[in-house]
Parts: sequence; structure tokens; C-alpha cells
Amino acid sequence: MPHRPPIAFRRPRTGVPTGALSVLRACAAAACLAWTSGHGFAQEETVAFVGAEVLPIAAAPIPAGTVVVAGGKIVAVGPVATTPVPPEAKRIDCAGKVIMPGLVDTHSHVGGGWGGDASGPIQPDVRILDSINVRDAGFRKCVAGGLTTLNIMPGSGHLLSGQTVYAKLRKAATIDDILIRDAAGRPLGGMKMANGTNSQKDPPFPGTRSKSAALVRQKFLKAQEYRRKVAEAKGDPAKLPERDLEMEGLVDVLEGRVIVHHHAHRADDLMTVLRLRDEFGFKVVLHHASEAWKIADTLAKAGAACSVIVVDAPGGKIEAMDMSLATGAVLEKAGVPCAFHTDDGVTDSRLFLRTAALGVRAGMSRAKALEALTLAGARMLDLDGRVGSLEPGKDADLVILSGDPFSLRTKVLQTWVEGRKVFDRDDPEDRLFAVGGYGASRDQRFHGCCIDLRMAEGR
Repeated sequence: MPHRPPIAFRRPRTGVPTGALSVLRACAAAACLAWTSGHGFAQEETVAFVGAEVLPIAAAPIPAGTVVVAGGKIVAVGPVATTPVPPEAKRIDCAGKVIMPGLVDTHSHVGGGWGGDASGPIQPDVRILDSINVRDAGFRKCVAGGLTTLNIMPGSGHLLSGQTVYAKLRKAATIDDILIRDAAGRPLGGMKMANGTNSQKDPPFPGTRSKSAALVRQKFLKAQEYRRKVAEAKGDPAKLPERDLEMEGLVDVLEGRVIVHHHAHRADDLMTVLRLRDEFGFKVVLHHASEAWKIADTLAKAGAACSVIVVDAPGGKIEAMDMSLATGAVLEKAGVPCAFHTDDGVTDSRLFLRTAALGVRAGMSRAKALEALTLAGARMLDLDGRVGSLEPGKDADLVILSGDPFSLRTKVLQTWVEGRKVFDRDDPEDRLFAVGGYGASRDQRFHGCCIDLRMAEGR
């Protein structure tokens, strides 16, 4: 059996009202037309998920609800009794199940991509999308865990290791198929930065925290000067400075077009990031934030959002030794925006739901823990107009669960991206990636000329 490749994005949402069947049909037809033009991942039919407990995230849970999707978009969400279903829709009975939005992972390393090399500590010209393998088995495991949107990052061994990419986990043949693009067709992503011990190495890398910050400041000062020269040239080719990919990447950061996703664990490192943010005016999300609980009120006053890892976070790293399962609860109480992430492969994407469950166990509210898996992360990627909640007009990304999201017994039964099913636990091939076994960590199937494949695969 040939390997079925993993699974990228479409255009910004437009509001779609709910109500009468005629409105639903009109919305579905319009969405379908827009969806199919120039796009190979079109939803082929209107689908209604009926009878599940629906967790919209942006609204109160619906004990027995209906979600209608068409043309890759959500067109209606509401109680079964009051939400019309178009007669042509394929009805899926979800009684006894739970439906929630597709999970948003703000920090992932799936796809085997590498960022900067050993030539220097700051490399904003490097793009992680140039080294992602979309056939990597990790993508199959992501959808088996209910993930639908990822921020795929280079590593943290540099002060700045390169440009991240925002990905939608559609079925894919090439990297272009998983890119989330803006209205002009440009791939969206952030800029990965780091401090602490990871980037402290022999020259040309810094050897101390102070030198790390100094190198970053110097590079941003150079970018400010480059931006000034470009502005003064007013488009005159004779006056423009020589094109510099590093500077272009940093100018995007300075102009706020790109969000900095900054690896930092210790409280003092988190504060250094905020000083740099205030000095140069860039937008930043603090990642890992193992000691955020120590300075929660300060982070709240600074308006600093935190993407937190609480499962397997220490990983042998001494600066994460004060990581706390209560970080989510402490940040919630202080009013700090908090999302969870996997750092996959640090935490397996198939276990993402348990991160929020542990947050609840340590005092986080159920509502904020669910939000930390979905809408909070979407906001940190500036994608909350498209994903993160079940609302009319947003992308039809959803997960069907066998039970409560925070129960250890709950399984991801199906994952849907933009109205199309990308994971089904009842499919033997998909199930393999959900539960593990021979072939679950490879992007090709076992084959041999002299071996009974049924025996080799344990059938």
C-alpha cells in the first residue's frame, strides 16, 4: 500500500450568518465557489455534524449541538433543535461524542527542518520552510492528536535561528500545500529567537547572557539603519542600499509584520526579552516560560503573552528545573494570555490534550485550558480570524473526540481540516499513527520481495 502523505491553508474569513435554510444554501454555494477556484483541497459536499456536545470555545458549550460546514468554512453552529441542516447535507451522527475546534500548536518542530548553521548566532535570512519534509510521519501523528494548525520553528541554538512557518495540516504533496498565506499569497510565519544557555557557545556565538543581549541589540540597530536608508531612497534604485536578506527579515520584525517567537525559560531571561521588545518595538510571544509563574504580575502589566510547555518540559535542561504545572493557573489569575504548545518532539503531538488536563489539575479553569489549546494560540499567531473556535465564517477545522477532552480515556476519533477529513481512527492506516507500531515512525511502508507483508505487519 503506498504511503498516504500528511496534510496548508486558504483565505481570510468573511462573516456568514446563520438562520434559514435558504441562507445556509447561499452561503455554502458562495463558499464552495470561492474555495474551488485555484485550490486543490476543496470540500466536496456540505456536512452536518449532529448531536455531539459542542465546545465552540468562544461561546458556552452546547450539550447537544450541530455544526454545519460547507466550502471549507463553518456556516452554522448551535443546538440541534434550532440549527437548520440543508437537506443536501451529509449528516454525521455524533451523539455521545464531543466536538471542539482543531488544536493550534504555537511551537512545533515536526518535519525535520533545520534553521541556522554554525556560521553565526543571528540568522534572520534563514527560512525553515526550505527544509521541511511534508511526508514526515510526524505530520500524521499531529492530526492523530487533533492538531490542525502549527507554527513550525527552527531550533533554539541561536540567538535568532530563522523564520518560522504557519502551517495548516491538509493532505499535502509539497511544502506549498501546507503554507498559510496572506491575502497577497505570501507565506505567513514568525521569527524564532532565543536566549539562555542554548545559544551560549564558543565564538562567534556568545558566551554569556549579557553578550547575547548585546549582539541582538547591535543587529537590530543595523536593521534600523537599513530601514532608514530604504525609506530615504523612496524607491529610487540608484539610492537603495544593496539588498540584504538578513536586514529584510529584521525590518519585517521592526515593522510589526512578523511576530517574534522567543524561547526563554528563566525569569531574568524573560525580562531581557521584554527590555529588547520595548527598546525596538517588535511584537513578541514568550515561549516555554518555565519561570513565568515567578513574575506573572509583571508579565501582565507588560501585556506579554506566554506559550507554555508543561509536559516533559525539563528534558535535562537545568534552566527549566523550576517549571511548574501550575504556570497556566498562575498566569490565568494574573490576566496573562496563555497558550500551550508541544515543542514536538519534546512532547508528542498525540498527547497535546493532556497538557491542558494537567493545567486544570494544577488549578487552571476548564474554559481557559481549552482556550489555551485553541483560540489563545490562534491569537498569538494572528490567526484568530481564521481558526481557534467554532464560529460561522471560520475555517472548518474540528476534532471529534470519544469523550471529555481532559479524560485520559478519551481518544481522537476524527480530525477535519477545512471541511475535509484528514484523520479517522477507524482507518487502519490512520490508527497505526495514533497508537504506534511497525511503520508508525517512517514515511514509507515496509516492503520486501521475499516476505509475507501480512505477517510483517502483524496481521
